[in-house]
Amino acid sequence: MRRFVILAAMAAAAGIGWAEPPDLRTRKTGSDWQKFLGPNGDGTSTEKGLISPWPKSGLKLVWQCELGSGYAPPTVSHGRLFHFDRFGDQARLTCRKSETGDELWKFDYPTDYDDYFGYDNGPRCSPIVDGDRVYLFGSEGKVHCVRIDDGKPIWNIDTRAEFHVFQNFFGVSSHPIIEGDLLLVPVGGSPKRPAPDNFMELKPNGSAIVAFDKLTGRVKYKCGDDLASNSSPITATIDGRRLGLYLARGGLIGFDPATGKVEFHQPWRARMLESVNASNPVIVGDRVLISECYGIGSSLFRVKRGGVEEIWADSAKGRDKSLMCHWNTPIHYDGYVFGCSGRHTAQADLRCVELASGKVKWKQGGLTRSSLLMADGHFVCLCEDGLLLLLKVNSQKFDEVSRIDLSEQKPALEYPCWAAPVLSHGLLYVRGKDRLLCFEAIPNR
Repeated sequence: MRRFVILAAMAAAAGIGWAEPPDLRTRKTGSDWQKFLGPNGDGTSTEKGLISPWPKSGLKLVWQCELGSGYAPPTVSHGRLFHFDRFGDQARLTCRKSETGDELWKFDYPTDYDDYFGYDNGPRCSPIVDGDRVYLFGSEGKVHCVRIDDGKPIWNIDTRAEFHVFQNFFGVSSHPIIEGDLLLVPVGGSPKRPAPDNFMELKPNGSAIVAFDKLTGRVKYKCGDDLASNSSPITATIDGRRLGLYLARGGLIGFDPATGKVEFHQPWRARMLESVNASNPVIVGDRVLISECYGIGSSLFRVKRGGVEEIWADSAKGRDKSLMCHWNTPIHYDGYVFGCSGRHTAQADLRCVELASGKVKWKQGGLTRSSLLMADGHFVCLCEDGLLLLLKVNSQKFDEVSRIDLSEQKPALEYPCWAAPVLSHGLLYVRGKDRLLCFEAIPNR
């Protein structure tokens, strides 16, 4: 890592920082999708003109490509699409023209991640685009920063070596985020010692979040005494102050994203050893909803200075819990949250829950586990078996408009479709086991 940090520091000192990359787009309306869950990090898009209902023949397929292994959704910026996969023992970032799929460049590095439970060994985290740079966080724990124009490396760090991270149950899948001049990475290291015989022996070393200078890779601070989860940190302005929230392995951490000062740590985790916190917190005003599927369900808190106050919780509801999100992050709209509830495929259903009370307004089964994207008064729902749905956003009932079974089309989208859908400049991108499909969801004007 040292060589890349020195080069990056020299570049920063010379005034080489953020630069606007050339725009390769011809579709000028709409917005980029530069990070996990889109511009706002909440699975919502402001784009208008969504085709509704879909034609009986389905949406127009613009382009498609084969992928390596992995679960990460793509990201889109300045007419470039980035997907992060694994091919053999190499992790690969591929840059394509977002409107045609034409390959522009590739960046590879060696990876040795081997999943304990036999799941896919590829990356879980989306590329993050910021100006003229792209950031990667591999399933083995390596962070890379490369140039957007050609994929040339700028800096990198192996968090396993630097912060003594021991592999968790499902690999690194907590997405880093950009906050000002910082790259906030959910690391979750442990004191330096030989690897434990079991995960329960691990202790945190104060590196739940590590903030790097995004230009040079230098560590600016580390904070939070907890291990890593599969949820991703978020930042928001609450009561006039900036706050970072991270649902780590052991609970919810609130911290100052500029300095790393921890305001609170709210314990929150299911009893099961193999449990993970994977769904991102949902912030609405001064309230934060957190959810998991291994036993606790959901809780709604009010954020205060120095801590949180519980508004309602699923923990005492037995089997009749309001919402049990697995990897998907629910979407809030007009006082309601919409999301997939259930740990296993057969038991999963899509739900609408009143945020203030936790009351379930409706639920729809038979869809397997699914992820949502909200745009133009609709949800695009991608089910893990390849079923793609168009739904009206409706708090009173499950309101289906159209459906396409992508598992029965050619080229087919194969299970598992665990990556959330992406909408950018009218194009809808959906990922399955080893393929990415690009559809026209909004006509080009």
